[in-house]
Amino acid sequence: MNSVTKITLAGLTTALLVVGLAACNRGPAADGGAASGQKITLSLSTLNNPFFVEVRDGAKAEAEKLGVQLDILDAQNDSATQANQLATAATNGSKAVIVNAVDSDAAGSAVSALNKADIPVVAVDRTVNDAKLASFIASDNVAGGTQAAQLLAEAISKKGSILVLQGVAGTSASRDRGQGFTEGLKAFPDITVAASQTANFDRATALNVTTNLLQAHPDIVGIFAENDEMALGAIQALGSRAGTDVKVVAFDGTDDGLKAIKAGTMVGTIAQQPGELGKLAVDQAVKALKGEKVDATVPVKVVSVTSKNVDEYLK
Repeated sequence: MNSVTKITLAGLTTALLVVGLAACNRGPAADGGAASGQKITLSLSTLNNPFFVEVRDGAKAEAEKLGVQLDILDAQNDSATQANQLATAATNGSKAVIVNAVDSDAAGSAVSALNKADIPVVAVDRTVNDAKLASFIASDNVAGGTQAAQLLAEAISKKGSILVLQGVAGTSASRDRGQGFTEGLKAFPDITVAASQTANFDRATALNVTTNLLQAHPDIVGIFAENDEMALGAIQALGSRAGTDVKVVAFDGTDDGLKAIKAGTMVGTIAQQPGELGKLAVDQAVKALKGEKVDATVPVKVVSVTSKNVDEYLK
């Protein structure tokens, strides 16, 4: 073997070694393909709610699995803050954006700006109005609202006066759950809604709202809250009446909500899968930035949880 052959073989061996080491060091990013290492911005309406913490955790785990960078932002339930976050995403190198809108209407202009910048936008849990979405991942809130009406009606023997605690005005989740609940109540003509009032999906706000509504309507026998947090605030306001002469039904299936069912202070909740919502949002965002086919809507199943099946869902 001459010296030229020796040098050539040595160079080939070194090249193969470098390629092999590079392959070994790819880790989880290997699953991301063309998306590996690219940045996705996730703007959540609030992280002061256990439900959206679970959405975040599901999204974070999937991003790590696919090898993409996920910048997670908390809009703190402020539309202006979220608009600024989305505007920043248009200029900071984000290749896709996931948004959980504070307000479905207010988010429209910021998402439209992202559309003009050719940055795909995925909405999760709440849609965005008057803008183009690559995909919308959400529970079937209308169907869930109807299920909630059925649950509450059965708990109060299909008659009596009730209260409804509404979520953040302008959100698709609140609108759709309310629509489904109203439609569901049509089957029970002996049930009347004494009052409906927003409590902004917030536990402390719901405590105050319910306390005031109970003074005006002391004879109510049921409460529907459009999320677990508001239901828990209502239960605080009810005190010993919760689960006895006033039945409470909610929506979300958070740990605290499930514990209230176990304790007997809440009749039931319509359980979502927040971790799955976050996971699927990242999946669709990665597909969009890779130029693959994206599903326009991705429905996630909801289920009625009561004392009969709560142990299956408690962590």
